[in-house]
Amino acid sequence: MPAISTANTASEMVRSATSTALRVAARELELYDTGDVAGADEVFAPDMIDHNPATDAASGIEGMRASIAAVRDGFTGTQHRILFHQELPGGWIVLHWRMTSTHTGDAFGFAASGNPVDINGQDIMRVVDGKITELYHVEELLKLTQQISTGAQSG
Repeated sequence: MPAISTANTASEMVRSATSTALRVAARELELYDTGDVAGADEVFAPDMIDHNPATDAASGIEGMRASIAAVRDGFTGTQHRILFHQELPGGWIVLHWRMTSTHTGDAFGFAASGNPVDINGQDIMRVVDGKITELYHVEELLKLTQQISTGAQSG
């Protein structure tokens, strides 16, 4: 299957996805946009594995709930755009995304700055029976920290 490049929002992708796995993957990003912590139960398997959780983060689905809540409480106008997605054998989905937002609440050890946020990230997840069972993710955390502490937009 050829790679598909898009600039759909996560919500648009949830509505237009042609497979359950892609819909679930996009829904995971949509949870961050809406702050829907309870939605984690519909997206993540109870025993999901986060292969690279944040330091001192709860594991699995509890860590996902905490992460969604942190974004909800620290940022407003959060929007994920899916820049690239690819479905692979075995239920694996690859997403490259861009998140824009405004830092309006305490987040990640920083008081609200009012600064705009614009970062990219990648998720590789496995969807089995309509739920994410494994997740690898990388976000531009240094860039995020720079933006919310000084407002500097590093390139």
